[in-house]
Amino acid sequence: MIHKTAIVDSKAKISKGVEIGPYSIVGPDVEIGINSILHSHVNIIGNTKIGKNNQIFPFSSIGTPPQDLKYKGEKNSLVIGDNNKIREYVNINPGTEQGGGITSIGNNNLFMVYCHVAHDCKISDNIVLANNVQVGGHVYIEKNAIIGGSCAIHQFSRIGESSMIGGMTGVLSDVIPFGLSMGNRNSLMGLNLIGLRRSKVSNQNIKKIQMAYENIFKNLNFRDNINNLNHDLKTNEFVKKILEFINSDKKRPISIPLNIK
Repeated sequence: MIHKTAIVDSKAKISKGVEIGPYSIVGPDVEIGINSILHSHVNIIGNTKIGKNNQIFPFSSIGTPPQDLKYKGEKNSLVIGDNNKIREYVNINPGTEQGGGITSIGNNNLFMVYCHVAHDCKISDNIVLANNVQVGGHVYIEKNAIIGGSCAIHQFSRIGESSMIGGMTGVLSDVIPFGLSMGNRNSLMGLNLIGLRRSKVSNQNIKKIQMAYENIFKNLNFRDNINNLNHDLKTNEFVKKILEFINSDKKRPISIPLNIK
């Protein structure tokens, strides 16, 4: 159903079961998957592909040009998966040439009111961005992460799987998988134990993650400490994710505890 006041370009690809509410605008290069719902006053333009069963709420702006002075109108795109909820006043920009030209959003995510996702971001699955989260360009957020309200994430930052960022945190350094990070300029406060338990990670595995965490961050030489972990910890499936995250980009700063020396 398309409301009579909506403006939908004849070239847009609108699948069956899509609802487009009053005063919404859909551009010519937009694709919208089955059973997605655009509530009133939604603006979707650019080379934007949206999957199935998404809900986009009033005054969201999707696919508008990147807020990057280097962007000169080159071809770019925004790809959004399935079952996402994009709440009021959310803004999501497509990519730039410097970042590969694509911003991608996975599945089953919740973007609360006033969130901004900048150009070239990679947002995985089952992620929550609480109200007013501002995500800079080229940010990568892995699956199951939760970002607290009014956080600002610096460009090129990485947020690990199942990590949690406390509200009003300025994220300047990468957060390991399963980490808990917060502060005016973020530091590591421990592990996201509640998230691990909610994900039904066994107590045995949680203990191994804790042991690895304590050994890795026992002092400032955390990269050297990784090499000294025992084989049992290094081969644990969850600990391996932390080690791979840290080692995959050695140029990026890693969030560490405040009290280590």
